[in-house]
Amino acid sequence: MTMPIPGSEAFSSRPVDPDELARSLPSSLEVHTVTQDQIDDLDPLTYEVIRHRLWSVTDEMGEALKRMSGSPIVTDANDFDFAISDELGQEVQVGLYNTMLVGAVDLAIYWTLRHRASNPGIEAGDMFLTNDPWVGGGLHQNDVMVYQPVFHDGKLFAWTSAIAHQPDLGGVGLGSFSPAAQDVFSESLPTPPIKVVRDGRLQADVADVWVRRSRVPMLVGLDLRAKIGANNVGGERLHALIEQYGADTVKAVMKAMMSDAESRLRGKLTTLPDGSWSATGYQDQSHEGDRNLHKITVTTTKSGDHLTFDFTGTDPQAGVVNCTYAGMRGGVMLALLPILAGDIPWSAGGLMRCFDLVTEEGTLNNATFPAAVGRGPIGPAWLTGSLIAECLSQMLDRDLELGKNVQATCCGTWDTAVIAGLDERGEQPAPFLSIMMEPMAGGYGARPHADGVDTGGLFCIPMGRVPDVEMTEFLYPLLTLWRREVPDSGGPGRHRGGLGASMAFTPHGTSLPMGLVLASAGKAVAQNAGLSGGLPGNSGLDVVARQSRVGELMAAGTMPAELSEVSDTLEPGQNYASSYLAPGEVFAMTWQGGGGYGDPLVREPEAVARDLREQKITADAARMVYGVMLCDGEVDAAATDAERSRLRDVRRNRSRVTGRTRGTADLAAGRRVDDNLVEVGTDVACRHCGEILGDTADGALALAVYDGDPTEAGPQIIATAADYVDAPVVFRQYSCPSCWTALSSAVVPSDHPDAATSLGRLTVTTG
Repeated sequence: MTMPIPGSEAFSSRPVDPDELARSLPSSLEVHTVTQDQIDDLDPLTYEVIRHRLWSVTDEMGEALKRMSGSPIVTDANDFDFAISDELGQEVQVGLYNTMLVGAVDLAIYWTLRHRASNPGIEAGDMFLTNDPWVGGGLHQNDVMVYQPVFHDGKLFAWTSAIAHQPDLGGVGLGSFSPAAQDVFSESLPTPPIKVVRDGRLQADVADVWVRRSRVPMLVGLDLRAKIGANNVGGERLHALIEQYGADTVKAVMKAMMSDAESRLRGKLTTLPDGSWSATGYQDQSHEGDRNLHKITVTTTKSGDHLTFDFTGTDPQAGVVNCTYAGMRGGVMLALLPILAGDIPWSAGGLMRCFDLVTEEGTLNNATFPAAVGRGPIGPAWLTGSLIAECLSQMLDRDLELGKNVQATCCGTWDTAVIAGLDERGEQPAPFLSIMMEPMAGGYGARPHADGVDTGGLFCIPMGRVPDVEMTEFLYPLLTLWRREVPDSGGPGRHRGGLGASMAFTPHGTSLPMGLVLASAGKAVAQNAGLSGGLPGNSGLDVVARQSRVGELMAAGTMPAELSEVSDTLEPGQNYASSYLAPGEVFAMTWQGGGGYGDPLVREPEAVARDLREQKITADAARMVYGVMLCDGEVDAAATDAERSRLRDVRRNRSRVTGRTRGTADLAAGRRVDDNLVEVGTDVACRHCGEILGDTADGALALAVYDGDPTEAGPQIIATAADYVDAPVVFRQYSCPSCWTALSSAVVPSDHPDAATSLGRLTVTTG
């Protein structure tokens, strides 16, 4: 007898229909519903009070989890999230933690209602557990969700859920990251929803099976109980709210919250011109030993009050850089929440009604079983979110008010380093395993009106935190040599991207080599793209210093500050690798800053001088990238004008022009497209000099284009693309062929789609 793969039959590009789902439930499972009249009759004050109470419940659940968990991933880094969902799983209120998980929670509840309602049943006092990315709940197996049905008067009223990343759930690789994996069978076992709590009691057999797989079973067992405790808090608070206000009133508020979020987002979309915007990004390498690039592409179409995200053309699933449908959806929500819904309550069930997904199965961000998906959230899902953010930012940049939410790409990816070994500092040696959480301090992308926030965090975890260095050294046999912001790591632009950072450590308190697993992207091809001519932020770089002198230096009273002081044998880490770090050796990781916004040659010279004084950029960057000349720390205005003119001449002399311009437009009649372009009637013109570059009818622009070595993008490009991939990678810049203002700047494969046509498509409007 052939059984279907759990999750394989559940989702496609068609969204779940709540009414159809409700009709499919067995008669034995009664659900609590309200009428539209009850929703319409809500008192506005009662609505706001209950809405804020529901919001506070997710915060209380978060605090409960952090108090009970022993994992630094939870207690320090805040890599978790919560949701309160209605009786059918639609998310009414989500937490402000890892927003990628928002796109997956409801899918697990939908699946549970379809496949667990009859056997083993859904009853009061139950809790379910899952880490199956094809079912939902999380984006890869390390994301583990515990969720419970909340009943009132015998009817299913709501669901609460708690989800957090676990440090290790088995599999070939440390931390369940297997850099060489070609399918899911080399990774942690995906577990479809199982009943872990029955009638209020933890099922010991299920809990034992669950923790048995892990290299750190005590942490995993403690986190399991912490999630159960957080759900208990959520259930108790919901019952108290029902007792105070009545079940019908609370449910009416829950439904109204989703409708309100939907209507407010649709209203915002209606104010924007219709059009299409495209973006393409890459994963450099798909697994250990791979030297290829793997493409994700999306076209975002806005029509009336609705969005469509079409991923047709994305490359087939490969290696470990895949995510399931849940991951793709999570990537969309990663971008949509802060960019379009920053001023709208995060009632995700309503917001998700405002878009459709078009996708081909078996691709990088809609992988079919049994693809390896260990890199799912921090690879393809994150890149999906970055590409969606790029499209939405280009859409909003046309509007003066909504354009305040425009943002160049933030740090672009998560630089994963997992270490494991034997801690010999205590009376009894003990095994340890840790994921280095320092890359939480990523750089934010620049905006049209402001620089990006230096080491401001991650776009997808608004309340993320960097672990305390002393706590890391207390928990693990490590000695941190430095943890600091990196000058020049923010993408240059009229507004500069936020800085990324670097850290270095050496084993301390162990006599044995520790295992080291690396998984990252953005070393060959930039994933922290700029906007409107802004340059990408820095490339990532991981280095192991072999044959290190760190012991001798420290014995002599010298704390090394650069890798060159430590060793002459520096070994760059590949994107995906299983390695080791021996006592006396040093591992250094540099993660990414945010992309810049606008041409760096129009940045205020005083802002450049201030950046130099504050060591956010180097003197070379001030002169070579920004064209600012300084004398005794002060701007030399005449020399700066001359240097910027020279740099524009360099652009002129090295570029080829595609097409012919058509004279000069009246800029007074122009309508903003972005920092550099305006629409004047059907013409598209340069906002700086008025040169007409094309029109919206044929979607092609006359641009000057240059392909050069990636290092020509600036000193932030610290990795050598040829160390990682075989495909040629270039610094590509498009400029106005009249005033030579940079319109688009990127580090991309040489066969990247031509912006001479794609920029034109961005300006096509239908109303």
